[in-house]
Amino acid sequence: MTHTFIGKSIPRLDAADKVQGTALYPGDFILPNQVYMKILFARRNHALITKIDTSWAEREEGVIAVFTAKDVPVNEYGLIMNDQPVLCGPGSGKKYADRVRFIGDQVALVVAESEEIASKACKLIRVDYEDLPAIYNPLEAMNEGAPLLHPDRDSNVFCRYRIRKGNVESGFQQADVIIESEYHTPAQEHAYLQPEAGISYLDEEGRITVIVAGQWTHEDQEQIAHALNLPVDQIRVIYPAIGGAFGGREDMSVQIVLALAAWKLNQKRINRPIKIVWSREESIIGHHKRHPFTIHAKWGATREGKLTAAEINMVADGGGYAYTSTKVLGNATVTCTGPYEIPNVKTDSYAVYTNNIPTGAFRGFGGPQAAFAAEMQMDKLARAIGMDPVEFRMRNVIHEGSILSVGTPLPAGVSMPEVLKTCAIKAGWENTADGWKRKDEKDPKLIPSHIRRGKGIACSFKNVGFSFGAPEQCTATIELYGQDHIEKVILYHSGADVGQGAHTVFTQAAAEELGVPISKIQIVTSDTAYTPPSGSSSASRMTFMGLSSVRGAAKLALEKWQQKERPAKAIYQYRPPKTTPMDPETGKSEPNFAYGYVAQAVELEVDVETGLIKINSVISVDDVGKAVNPQQVQGQIEGAVVQAAGYSILEKFIQIEGEVQTRNLSTYLIPTVLDIPNKVESVILEYPDPVGPWGARGMAEMPFLPLAPAIIDAVHDAIGIWFDDFPLTPERILKGLGVLGSQ
Repeated sequence: MTHTFIGKSIPRLDAADKVQGTALYPGDFILPNQVYMKILFARRNHALITKIDTSWAEREEGVIAVFTAKDVPVNEYGLIMNDQPVLCGPGSGKKYADRVRFIGDQVALVVAESEEIASKACKLIRVDYEDLPAIYNPLEAMNEGAPLLHPDRDSNVFCRYRIRKGNVESGFQQADVIIESEYHTPAQEHAYLQPEAGISYLDEEGRITVIVAGQWTHEDQEQIAHALNLPVDQIRVIYPAIGGAFGGREDMSVQIVLALAAWKLNQKRINRPIKIVWSREESIIGHHKRHPFTIHAKWGATREGKLTAAEINMVADGGGYAYTSTKVLGNATVTCTGPYEIPNVKTDSYAVYTNNIPTGAFRGFGGPQAAFAAEMQMDKLARAIGMDPVEFRMRNVIHEGSILSVGTPLPAGVSMPEVLKTCAIKAGWENTADGWKRKDEKDPKLIPSHIRRGKGIACSFKNVGFSFGAPEQCTATIELYGQDHIEKVILYHSGADVGQGAHTVFTQAAAEELGVPISKIQIVTSDTAYTPPSGSSSASRMTFMGLSSVRGAAKLALEKWQQKERPAKAIYQYRPPKTTPMDPETGKSEPNFAYGYVAQAVELEVDVETGLIKINSVISVDDVGKAVNPQQVQGQIEGAVVQAAGYSILEKFIQIEGEVQTRNLSTYLIPTVLDIPNKVESVILEYPDPVGPWGARGMAEMPFLPLAPAIIDAVHDAIGIWFDDFPLTPERILKGLGVLGSQ
């Protein structure tokens, strides 16, 4: 079927404003008579606050107000569970809110005439701490008798999942080869361009209004309302341009404290906008990171190349608070056996409190950690039985009707075999009479003796949408104006555009369904005063869910238009097929309603003298169902590959006993133009999802998932050494080669 707007590379709606510098991000807002806020961070890993003296700060000229825990009506928040104080310290009604659990806990707020005065006043606040025993290793934090971060709980383990499928003992008895390894994945900093920032004020209707960057306006609104003990309709949240997110803006940063300050000043009859902009260091210590995982994996296979059993134990470092750890852990638990049919599976997974910086959502949401372990096991098993790694994967890969480890079939539309096949052929494999084999390759270029070349391949799959029975919906409103024909369309949608181009594809969907040019569509976005709830821009869901809601609203509005309603207005809530939570003993569930499938191949060079890795090419094959805007899809693939390359070989987030050593982008190194792969070949496949809008699946996370194991497979191909942890910095490579000592 041909489409007018779907499948076309329509220019992004925000492209001109961003290129010309006229797009306003939260830190760009300057309102008349505004004041400035700074936050006093704990800078302690685990301590009881016995006293806070703000008198010296309050006397400082230019200081308007100082707020502490006693000023917060309901001193708690959390996306999954309310385990974190808004402000730590004595005087609030929240039990155990008088303690800090990581260095970025917020203790006090200073509002002043300038940022400089607010910063100076923060240093004048006297806080009496009584240090508590701290713990930084999640494995040690699980032990009986370990210091409890949350005394109202009986353990630092705050989430656990189990999967029991078949009989693993019997499965291992059937195996000819068993591979057992322990893998460690690192933390990762989101490093979005716009640090946390925002401005708050009371709008013309008396609502506490917060302009901020986030991923879920209505969730921000609800958490603010809860902490201030106010009705939700007294809170307004607006997202302007958002300078990147990658999951890092799912949880609270400045939203609640901005609203609190505006509300408290109003009670003092001071109605002035309040602005805050975090420094890069404040951003790095103040918001969550990707979860470090410890994964113990034991897998078995026959000489004929069939998997027989997998036993996995996973421990995720949750840091001081839960954030989205329970959901990240669930996703990792489902995907840690990879996109493969394994008849016997035993999985135990844990999320654990420590005094490290909290961990939460990050592109892939537990998938990269799980895929790393699964793909490493597949590569090691393939070599142990003497089988080509592509052939081994093909003999075990999931397909239509496959049963997941959780005991239920995959949703229809499984394209993993086609994705893997396409990637293998593109990367130089061929399907022979004896199975898949890598072609003999002779490089005509002479390379120096200290350079080793290698090729690796890996694959994975990623859920689309909220999982395990979490309430899932997305709502859109459309208004049609005109007389004989539609002259103007107004689309209202809360879906956050965090850089992925969501607002552009929303207009494409509306134009396609209504049969009007995009120029006639005006879009109102991410303002809780006008736009209906959409859910978050996360879980690769916004194209799938957002377009479904827009399409539904457009259909209803068009029906009303055809019935002569003027203007024709329609609101539509889309609900996808249901999912179910995991059984606590067996894990049996219907975890997701849709998936996306990806395979990647990497060619690289290793300099055995310096340890440097140079990625020459990445082939990324992604089944996106339908590329609604192919240029944007390609951009997402390339961006994910670069970000995943940084995760794999460059980005080393260092905490020593909870103290961050890499507090700026001069010490926490992300890829520059000189560090990215020389070539990224984006291969976009379109096997329609049966329930996706125009067949579309979500795709923004998929290209991140298998790159780390593909790189490490290629490094093994080059130098013959397996690395069970990363990033593969030059130091780690040289230690692996025995050039440097292990200490």
